[in-house]
Amino acid sequence: MSVNKKLASLQKLKKELQKVIVGQEEVIDQILITLIAGGHALLEGVPGLAKTLMIRTLAQTLSLPFNRIQFTPDLMPSDIIGTEVLSENEQGQRGFRFIKGPIFASIILADEINRTPPKTQAALLEAMQEKAVTYAGQRYKLQAPFLILATQNPIEQSGTYPLPEAQLDRFLLYIKIDYPNEQEEFQILSQTTGSQEVNVDKVLDGESIIALQKLVREVTISDPLIRRVNQLVRASRPKTSKYDFVKEWVSWGAGPRAGQALILCSKAKALLAGKYAVVPADIEALAYPVLRHRILVNFKAESEGIDADKVVQELLKKV
Repeated sequence: MSVNKKLASLQKLKKELQKVIVGQEEVIDQILITLIAGGHALLEGVPGLAKTLMIRTLAQTLSLPFNRIQFTPDLMPSDIIGTEVLSENEQGQRGFRFIKGPIFASIILADEINRTPPKTQAALLEAMQEKAVTYAGQRYKLQAPFLILATQNPIEQSGTYPLPEAQLDRFLLYIKIDYPNEQEEFQILSQTTGSQEVNVDKVLDGESIIALQKLVREVTISDPLIRRVNQLVRASRPKTSKYDFVKEWVSWGAGPRAGQALILCSKAKALLAGKYAVVPADIEALAYPVLRHRILVNFKAESEGIDADKVVQELLKKV
């Protein structure tokens, strides 16, 4: 597939998603950036904002195995990874056989991930980082491409468990979904309460997605922009930052993985727009979803209503 065809397929994929999802263009772009950058995304929003529908629709446009895991308080790690069962072969010999869990698919919808305790959330750690899982000393590779799209309701709602920092860091992007505007909401009400069904076409297969992921890494970024990303990430750490507001508000800053994610996502955003080089606007647009879950504000900041997005906003002004 030529470069132009790859870019055209990305735009076709976006149009298929927009058949079902009204508005939320920035969110759709960030999901597609996650896909072609080869990472995972966490989508947060109150119930009813089509988080699950968005991911299901994406799965329908891709010729890839898809599984949904509904996270509940009683979910166990084996319900995700799989388990061993005692079985008997044709020769009458008994032994344990591994039954693969729902994690063995290319696209995983981890629905309401913060409704299960950290012990079960941690079952995803190895899969997200290594694209493999280990059970009873045996390592099993996961199918490429591998993408986890997790949804969660805001932490302050009842019956939820905050995600551990180590797990949050493995999400390439932390995407926040807001309410639609009035015109978009009118269109949603009109479109979803009639008898007409909307069907989407399959656009990409696994081979095409892997090719796009390789193409993303070929997008150029200048040394001054890499330096800016480096300074932005380092400035978020209280120990190394020269800014008083960071020392005052932040307990823990972003690590090197944040810089890698910001550069890779900026390259993916440029490619999605049909460009072959990163510009400053790409970095500024993605600084929030890349950094907001990697910066931990302290109690003083929280008491003043200051969150990680506010810290990122100030960093972008200064750096």
